[in-house]
Amino acid sequence: HNKKRNTAFVYEALVKEVTAAVLKGDHEQKHKVINVIKKYFKPNCILSKDLDCYRSLYETRGLTESDSRRLIEAATIDKRMIDPTGLFKIQSQMINDINKEIDSDIFNNFVPNYKTLATIDQLFSVKTTPKDRIMLENEIIQRMSADDNPQTEQDIDHVVVSEFIKKFNNKYSDDLLEEQKTLLSHYISSFTDNSLELKVYLNNEIARLKEQLQKAKTVD
Repeated sequence: HNKKRNTAFVYEALVKEVTAAVLKGDHEQKHKVINVIKKYFKPNCILSKDLDCYRSLYETRGLTESDSRRLIEAATIDKRMIDPTGLFKIQSQMINDINKEIDSDIFNNFVPNYKTLATIDQLFSVKTTPKDRIMLENEIIQRMSADDNPQTEQDIDHVVVSEFIKKFNNKYSDDLLEEQKTLLSHYISSFTDNSLELKVYLNNEIARLKEQLQKAKTVD
């Protein structure tokens, strides 16, 4: 699975980069990423149509098994109607722009539903065998049939998350305040513990900031 050719993964990785840039206060990086998103994911463009095929499957919840199968069939048909040569060409242009204009490390961004996106990508692949296709369909159907407020996927590798946090902190160690790095670390980890640590941290941080604000008001 080539994640750089997985339109949904690249889109989600770009969105994560925007989030990180906003939290970091890096307006230049934020605008660069947003410009790439606007350029390549305009309504009705080929990448936008490709993304819609993925999103119709990974953003859908609460369907019956029969409706899930119908949706998978419809999404697969739509996917196959996209010109593969044209898609490959525009993906190559986007990858090149990301590498040159932003940062190739974007492709290493932590995307919590990466496994699901990879599964959908395999399902869409014409190289997938009928046997594997059925197994992939069943996996996706199980996910789509879940309730509307599913817990975070339990198969996220905690080692992967920890390694990503380590790399992130090393990369931005000189640019972020300690509080910003801590917040981002809890935000990233929130995908593995249903946001428990993030909620606790935010509650404590809000209380701390309120206390600091009150102290500041008493200073002449």
